[in-house]
Amino acid sequence: MNHYHSLEGLHLQNSHLTIGVFDGVHRGHQQIIRKLVEKAHTQNEPAVVLTFDPHPASVLGGHDIKCLTTPDERADLLAGFGVDAVITQRFTRDLSTATAQEYMSTLKKSLGLKHLLVGYDFALGKGREGNATRLAEIGRELNYSVEVIPALGDESGVISSTEIRKLISIGNVGEANQLLGHNYTMSGEVIHGAERGRKIGFPTANVNYPSQKATPSNGIYACWAILGDEKFMAATNIGVNPTFTPERKSQSLEAYLLDFDREIYGQELKVEFVARIRDELKFDSVEALIEKIHEDVVGTRKILT
Repeated sequence: MNHYHSLEGLHLQNSHLTIGVFDGVHRGHQQIIRKLVEKAHTQNEPAVVLTFDPHPASVLGGHDIKCLTTPDERADLLAGFGVDAVITQRFTRDLSTATAQEYMSTLKKSLGLKHLLVGYDFALGKGREGNATRLAEIGRELNYSVEVIPALGDESGVISSTEIRKLISIGNVGEANQLLGHNYTMSGEVIHGAERGRKIGFPTANVNYPSQKATPSNGIYACWAILGDEKFMAATNIGVNPTFTPERKSQSLEAYLLDFDREIYGQELKVEFVARIRDELKFDSVEALIEKIHEDVVGTRKILT
């Protein structure tokens, strides 16, 4: 799978394309992607996804959108569904002023667009005038077809990235994972911390995750920690370590990998959140904290085995 960061210089042929942010690549997105890949590959033609970074709402609405996936995470997930090429286009105010006709003409030229597959509520171009009806009109002129996929819902309603972000923000990673269709992940380089965990017998990996990522609420979580091709159970703390640093405001991610004893500073660690165990607590003594961590480890094993 190829991951491009611009349309410039691209000259693809007969592309089957879908366009959207696809943040999280959740079950609703997956329905579109599977259909796209199946149709493209049946005709031995490329399945292409065009996505945007930063999130358009953060550019146009001034909102600080914490994303479920970074561009690279999104591309990796899409590759897992058989997508041949992902284009992450930088979203700017200038791009938002292009008309649907102008933008689709660019895509026809760069991607050799043959078939466009979009969600039921999709629209692009200045003032969102490029809805499915308008895109089909342009398609008749530029010689590409348009197919609209209805929304995928469950008992809670239509699956959306916005709803999943809300679930992540309150620590409900279990329900978020159900809507995503995969475990929510955070990744980053393992960096040096205060090494308090090491001193009390529970050395943790401090993960320097991207600031734009949605972060679960403070608490202890049962997770899988993935290091290269290896996978370990991990009791993971998101929070401010109130027992030691109650004045701190910024969150940190510290994973205690079970049955593990190696130095991994500087390495990339992926943490998959499976379930929330408890809130982050302030303890009156280090001994009380150690006793609670032992309980967290037992809880983590119980959840993950």
